[in-house]
Amino acid sequence: MTTGATPIEINLTAAIVAVEDATPLVLVTRGTESGLPSGPFDPRAHRTLDIGLRGFVQDQTALGVGYAEQLYTFGDRGRHMHAGDTGTHVVSVGYLALTREPDDAAALKAAGAEFEPWYDYFPWEDWRDGAPGLLDSLLPELETWAAERTSETHKQSGGRRERFNFAFGNGQSWDEEKVLDRYELLYEAGLVEEAKRDGRETALKRGSISKLGRPMRFDHRRILATAMGRLRSKLKYRPVVFELMPSEFTLTALQRTVEAISGRHLHKQNFRRLVEAGALVEPTGATTVATGGRPAQLFRFRRDVVAERPAAGLRFGRG
Repeated sequence: MTTGATPIEINLTAAIVAVEDATPLVLVTRGTESGLPSGPFDPRAHRTLDIGLRGFVQDQTALGVGYAEQLYTFGDRGRHMHAGDTGTHVVSVGYLALTREPDDAAALKAAGAEFEPWYDYFPWEDWRDGAPGLLDSLLPELETWAAERTSETHKQSGGRRERFNFAFGNGQSWDEEKVLDRYELLYEAGLVEEAKRDGRETALKRGSISKLGRPMRFDHRRILATAMGRLRSKLKYRPVVFELMPSEFTLTALQRTVEAISGRHLHKQNFRRLVEAGALVEPTGATTVATGGRPAQLFRFRRDVVAERPAAGLRFGRG
């Protein structure tokens, strides 16, 4: 290490997602603010990043991680350290993990963790019943911010107006995958509590900030936004949704799970045609009356589809 260089710590942070009763959930740990399970990577104790991640998640939450993939490396100065701070700078390696909510939540709570609806943190992302009402007040504020004269330049991502149109559609179709783009814009405009906590000028000028989703400690809401966008995208080309499903399920339950993750309502017959065309499921021969109506046919994931073609997902269009 160069003399006088800022010490760096590598932190592993996991967005662990489950779906229960058509509600997408994320596992959070308690503190002054909610946050994602996270811990430092120790190369002397962890042979790989993946081993380290699974180890500390088990320790912190009593939950074993199944499917997991690396998302992105987050290391922006100013989002995890304060002005004048000379301590260790934290670089977070974010992960997306999928699981099923355990039947017994007591062990989770004993460890100081629990699953919470992810739309509590991103209420503007749930379009299953149409455009969220909070956009009626949020979009004009963003319009005002985008129209402000500024000396800042965005050579790579364009100016404020272009970025606002890109992220929020500006009257065009809503792209559910742009979760991170929208959160970044809200942060930069000083509309989320993390921006004020981090001392961002736009937020400090606003004074009080109306509650726009629940904040998270450090940069964890940014990491969760990345995980949401990645998962919404992967639904369309990989059969990851079945990591969230029980071994047997109805097509209605499968549709509600896809809708919960994507934040969109899907037409029933169109969805069933997509499932049939993709040959993603096969009937078990059994039925269930748990839905309260006529007996519903039960299906299971047809795992052979993974070997048959590389992009086996539900290719529904954008909203």
